[in-house]
Amino acid sequence: MNQIEILLVEDNPADLKMTLHALHSGKVANHIHVARDGEEALDFLFCEGAYATRNMNDGPKVIMLDLKLPKVDGLEVLARIKADPRTKKIPVVIMTSSKEQSDLASSYDLGVNSYIVKPVNFEAFAKAVQDLGMYWLLLNEPPTPEQ
Repeated sequence: MNQIEILLVEDNPADLKMTLHALHSGKVANHIHVARDGEEALDFLFCEGAYATRNMNDGPKVIMLDLKLPKVDGLEVLARIKADPRTKKIPVVIMTSSKEQSDLASSYDLGVNSYIVKPVNFEAFAKAVQDLGMYWLLLNEPPTPEQ
């Protein structure tokens, strides 16, 4: 099985379409898994529910996480990721339309690696997504997983 490079957690269909288009057109990632709510993201990451047969070692290399999600919000997803030794070292990039200082502060308190406010302009949005993917997948040096 191919390792998932990016877990994209996004419930807005327009933002999802733009993000996927930007990643594919920039040839940043080949293996992207989409979760449309926080519960699905957690099930995927922790191999539960519909993903019970998935191998924890098959990714992702980075998580792009929206804050405003149905079922389980992005801050709760982030808290669960960073609280578990199996997932805490996976880089998490918040991609949100929220400029709220409380969201920003809470995200960093919980251990987010980067906080990006989604640009309104499509070209700026596409460039930001491509740059994020390039950095986290190609330039960033992650720690080796513990056996």
